[in-house]
Amino acid sequence: MMEWTRHLLIVPILLPLVTGAGLLLIDELRHTLKALLNLASCLLLVATAAALMHMADGTPGEGGALSLSYAVANWPAPFAIVLVLDRLSALMLALTSILAVAALVFSMARWHRAGPHFHTLFQFLLMGLGGAFLTGDLFNLFVFFEVTLAASYGLLLHGSGAFRVRAGLHYIAINLAASLLFLVGVSLIYGIAGTLNMADLAVRLPGIAADDRGLVYAGAAILGIAFLIKAGMWPLCFWLPSAYMAAAAPVAAIFVVLTKVGAYVLLRLTLLLFGATAGVSAGFGGPVLLWGGMATIAFATFGMLASQAMGKLAGYSVLISAGTLLAAVGLGDTAVVSGALFYLVSSTFSTAAFFMLIELVERARAPGADLLAVTMEAYGDETDEDEVEEHDDEEVGVAMPGALAILGVSFGCVALLLAGLPPLSGFIAKFAMLTGMLNPSGLGSPAEIPGRVWLLAALIILSGLAALIAMMRTGIQTFWAPLETIVPRVLVVEVAPIIGLLALCTLLAVQGGALLDYTEAAARALHAPSTYIQGVLGTGHPAGVSR
Repeated sequence: MMEWTRHLLIVPILLPLVTGAGLLLIDELRHTLKALLNLASCLLLVATAAALMHMADGTPGEGGALSLSYAVANWPAPFAIVLVLDRLSALMLALTSILAVAALVFSMARWHRAGPHFHTLFQFLLMGLGGAFLTGDLFNLFVFFEVTLAASYGLLLHGSGAFRVRAGLHYIAINLAASLLFLVGVSLIYGIAGTLNMADLAVRLPGIAADDRGLVYAGAAILGIAFLIKAGMWPLCFWLPSAYMAAAAPVAAIFVVLTKVGAYVLLRLTLLLFGATAGVSAGFGGPVLLWGGMATIAFATFGMLASQAMGKLAGYSVLISAGTLLAAVGLGDTAVVSGALFYLVSSTFSTAAFFMLIELVERARAPGADLLAVTMEAYGDETDEDEVEEHDDEEVGVAMPGALAILGVSFGCVALLLAGLPPLSGFIAKFAMLTGMLNPSGLGSPAEIPGRVWLLAALIILSGLAALIAMMRTGIQTFWAPLETIVPRVLVVEVAPIIGLLALCTLLAVQGGALLDYTEAAARALHAPSTYIQGVLGTGHPAGVSR
């Protein structure tokens, strides 16, 4: 590895920090300049994330690098502020940067002009996400967690509107409570273990005295609740559908990755601190994640069937994705986690595309033309959407004869992805997870399947069926049998990011083997955390890289 490449680990934090601060110095009326600078920064972030994925995956002749650590100050671990790169964190960085480009391009049609400091908040959100995925320390995780939340508060309220403000206040309140729980949990763990470095914690926890182990479990449980709120596990997910429905379309799209922060941290800490090498603490919290994830899938499945508004459908699809990921983490099987990581990528792209598509599709629906207006009013969805969009009635773009065809095909692709049907990547993701659950020992090696695994497999299949039914019903109302159809006015910058994300999902289906190999290696590394621990604790010089 070349000497300068080690400094790439700090770029996902420094680049958005410097860009966001610089954008504050530019007059708010210069929207185009700020948008172009923001886009240039996001594109550089994509290039950086691609380079980091290559570094984490190793190159021929290097033996396959699995864990790279970067000591920010001239202190050895665990005292240094350490950034850690492995396959999982590199994957999350790439996912976030690609999603950021798509959401930003969509916002350039009009949303970035709907309120002050949109571009600065957008960059600070990316800074918090990059730090959360790279940090190797629980306290710094809290810092980046708060940076992400602070930026998300402003972005959720971007665009005003009574419903948006009401949902934003609920969102702020629940996340402030989660932050308080985070601090309490971190304090309990530090009081007993004497460290917050994740790798150092993994080394020390097996040796904690039996009398103190209860406090460690309590701290870990409180910390877990904070991230389960963010991940959207039932019954802590009551805030999510309304908040995501209320957000502006590009904001909701980038928010899709926020729920993945909670799933990422739970996956990281569960396997690092309470994995097979944790002694008597091995498996702590696993059953809660498994059964809680399955309850979330069931809740969101009924929510999708009951929802008449597309915004609610997208919100519940986020919950189905979250529940599937949490259940896979709780199951603790390497093959299942590998499939779940593939599913994470596919579901994030498809749900983000859905949130952006909803705004364009709604332009084709005439007021009062909904065949289920009475039902929607009973659920309260129609009123909410009217409140959200009462200030968004300005005409955008030009009428395109083929716009409805493009939107209809895109809607059909999203439906296939959410339902997990071939030929797109949603099918490959669910097939990989189901294969890991029902055929854990490989072909020709029969094994007894526990009842909880059968239940999870059934829920995954049924949730896909529910998504298909809900999307078909909405598609028929919108494209096939509306009372009146309006030719929507759209811009290329609005359609392009949607098509781009769906094209990536198609590429994942065609070239799915490469990503599955990557996620399989990432899952094996997560279940064997010794390399991660050695990589962090072996850092003994400033800005150094360890393998």
